[in-house]
Amino acid sequence: MRAKAHPPVVPGTRVAVLGAGSWGTTFAKILADGGADVVLWARRPELAREISEGRRNSDYLPGINLPAHLRATSSLRDALAGAGQVFVSVPSQSLRENLVAAGDLLDPEAVIVSLMKGVERSSGLRMSEVIGQVLPIAPERIAAISGPNLALEIAKEQPTAAVVSSASLETAQAVAKLATNGYFRSYVNTDVIGTEFGGVLKNLIAVAIGIVDGVGYGENTKASIITRGLVEMTDFAVAYGAQPETLAGLAGLGDLIATSQSPLSRNNTAGRLLGQGYGYNDVVKQMQQTTEGLVSVGPILELAHAKGVEMPIVEQVRQVLAGTLNPRDIAPHLTTDSREPQGERTIDDGQAHGGAALWGAFKRAFDQLRDGGRGPRGA
Repeated sequence: MRAKAHPPVVPGTRVAVLGAGSWGTTFAKILADGGADVVLWARRPELAREISEGRRNSDYLPGINLPAHLRATSSLRDALAGAGQVFVSVPSQSLRENLVAAGDLLDPEAVIVSLMKGVERSSGLRMSEVIGQVLPIAPERIAAISGPNLALEIAKEQPTAAVVSSASLETAQAVAKLATNGYFRSYVNTDVIGTEFGGVLKNLIAVAIGIVDGVGYGENTKASIITRGLVEMTDFAVAYGAQPETLAGLAGLGDLIATSQSPLSRNNTAGRLLGQGYGYNDVVKQMQQTTEGLVSVGPILELAHAKGVEMPIVEQVRQVLAGTLNPRDIAPHLTTDSREPQGERTIDDGQAHGGAALWGAFKRAFDQLRDGGRGPRGA
């Protein structure tokens, strides 16, 4: 599929992207190709020089040519100067310290957009909640982006979509307008909880898929885990106030499929190494970037227990990480140790956390795809 011609840069549409890893650099490219005036902040000066002068980020996006008008800097002050929208793509566990450093440099009216898919380990807070806690900013000026977004594929301009979520539909629409081009389409919704938790939870299921892949189990096993994992994701997110249809959309099902099945996924790769017998510390050493699925297991299970939500697949991932469960044993215990028959949907066995709405949510999601995203919530 041939990408459409990129529109010219629109003067005055000034945005900053904080974090020059694979996703931060890719998103800076998305914005630049959509017409924005983008400055990308890289912590390392040598990386900023390579991006600005060589139009490459060889560490994270080998072989990708970056837009000529994409600028990079190692100065946080220069990156943020005059930026009306600030897209943040740093490791979730370092978000708080980065926000503290950026706080006094931000335009008072800037919109802050999270590109991250994790929860803060110490607090269990979602990324938008950390942003709202650290910065003097109203929820209406915070947004989150999620979806099936494997960075290298998008950097190669392979067509995909994402969803922009904010408490303010107007804010979500403003961000989505910038984050749209010939190969990247942004939809919108106002379900920030579901959008963010979808991005977090799919990482954990992707680790489970990687584990059984590493063990050598086949497509039936992986399909079963994806399907049952989506139920766990939906039950959890709905218990925290999400709309179930969000989990059947781009931020849930879409992201789950991409992350679970692709060797480009860090979470899938980490799981596969675990399934092959590597220990947790060895896996962490082999991963070039932060693997959010590994660091989010503990906080997510604590949040699940607080709401009485059962997440047996995620619990088994935790046991594999701890070395108390043989990776080969994760599949026979897909849902529970009980031999009593259970309903496939949570409504069938009396648990009303939200999985019962899955079929309706699937239908709505497919209807939206068929109709080009024109639904009551837009995504």
